[in-house]
Amino acid sequence: MDAITELLQKYHYLTPEIAEKNGISKFKFYKFIEKNDLEQVRRGVYATKDEWIDELYILHLRCANAVFSHDEAFYYYGLTDREPVVHTLTIYSGYNAHRLVADGECSVYTVKRELLETGKLTVEDYYGNLIPMYDLERTVCDLIRSRSSIEIQEFNSVLKAYVARKEKNLNRLMEYAKLFRVQNIVRKYMEVLL
Repeated sequence: MDAITELLQKYHYLTPEIAEKNGISKFKFYKFIEKNDLEQVRRGVYATKDEWIDELYILHLRCANAVFSHDEAFYYYGLTDREPVVHTLTIYSGYNAHRLVADGECSVYTVKRELLETGKLTVEDYYGNLIPMYDLERTVCDLIRSRSSIEIQEFNSVLKAYVARKEKNLNRLMEYAKLFRVQNIVRKYMEVLL
């Protein structure tokens, strides 16, 4: 039981997978959960009752293959000041995202499996936990690819905010645009805005 207590102090959240990786059986894990009155914060994720809930990190624990994108990345990088109403993730095509979208707290985009890792970084969220998110250039490509589902006002303000940034990498943007087959559209917008 001391080993599980140490894991709880280290991770703040516990899952059966974390326990198993550390040599703790599911039986001992669930016995500890029951004995210490831990709260189930999401399916398969447990925490103490006084723990602040980091929604992004819990989503990452639930779906380790997913990458935070679109609205989540726009807000994280300061391209918009509107905090996302729902969390946005990207996962590979064919992944069953039903449980992620069923509660209405997530919006899920899909890409080919070989493009999922393109532009993926590990960033620190607002609670200090490490989560996967796309870089600025991939975020702009996602914006352009999803332009029909994004309000025109937000679309324009995000693009203008990206162009105004000093740390933008236009060469990388065009590499990604070519991979996602939006290079002509990206070039057109960049010519107008730069």
